[in-house]
Amino acid sequence: METLLFPMALVLAFVAAVLAGQTLFDLLLSAREHTRRVNRRLTLMAGGMSQEKVHEALVRDPRGSWIDRSRFGALYARATLYLRQAGITAGLLQVLGVTAAVAAGLWLLALIFLRGQPVETPVSQVLVTALGAAALSGAVAALWIMNRHATRLAKLEEQLPLALDVMIRALRAGHPVISAVGLVTQEMPDPIGSEFGLVLDETTYGVEFRDALANLSRRTGSPDVAFFAVSIAIQSETGGNLAEILAGLATVIRGRASLTKRIRALSSEGRMSALILSLLPVFCVGVVSVFRPEFYTSKFSDPAFWPVVAGVIGLYLVGQLMIRRIVNFKY
Repeated sequence: METLLFPMALVLAFVAAVLAGQTLFDLLLSAREHTRRVNRRLTLMAGGMSQEKVHEALVRDPRGSWIDRSRFGALYARATLYLRQAGITAGLLQVLGVTAAVAAGLWLLALIFLRGQPVETPVSQVLVTALGAAALSGAVAALWIMNRHATRLAKLEEQLPLALDVMIRALRAGHPVISAVGLVTQEMPDPIGSEFGLVLDETTYGVEFRDALANLSRRTGSPDVAFFAVSIAIQSETGGNLAEILAGLATVIRGRASLTKRIRALSSEGRMSALILSLLPVFCVGVVSVFRPEFYTSKFSDPAFWPVVAGVIGLYLVGQLMIRRIVNFKY
């Protein structure tokens, strides 16, 4: 067992140390850059980057890559869009690589921990430990990305009424709608400042304003931004006072935001209970698999083990659906 695990542990230690150092350096560098900028688009343009290069840097479109031409192209595009909506500048492959590096490091710790213990079935225990490390790392990464996505979406929807107020004042002062969008890019911080700036850049390249707003709605994933895009599209076809339309839309968005906060406050206990009930089984199984894999490997030969595992997984999925129906309010 030791002759097999020790060289593997050394190789994994070297790879994990290199990847962890690079990841830590990237995180520190990105945090430093974040404190020095308010609007990323304006900062890049102030550094001498052209509008086309800024657009390519801020909008990561996976189309045209070899993955897009494969059978997993649609799934890859959806995952990349979700990362884009979460404000994560790294690509999907980079995120998966960091997650795999963390899982390898955790697996390494588990292998070192297992060296000092008597092991009856080394291969099965090593595999169970690897699966447990991958499950823990994947759960933590997914939770972090989902939290980033929800935080950025909430901040963008909080900034949207203020951006509409800027546009309303500009329109009432006689500015065209494109100029009003340009004022938003100069006055508002991220994320909405850069997102509206991308709309301005796309219209500069020749994209119709309605299509640029549709792209904005797709990039952000916000229903409020979708309402804004639809309002502009309807007004461009039917006419009317755009300033009054946007004023009414800002009032509706503020009302929805107030209702959302009230519902979240009333349902906070249920949502926290749902989060604990969802994560606690995965965390417990992952920790036991990493540090005590013999707890499961010793039962592999039992004919009742795998049917029980399948039944528990099925009940867990059913429970997740029921919890989601209970805490997911439609309003």
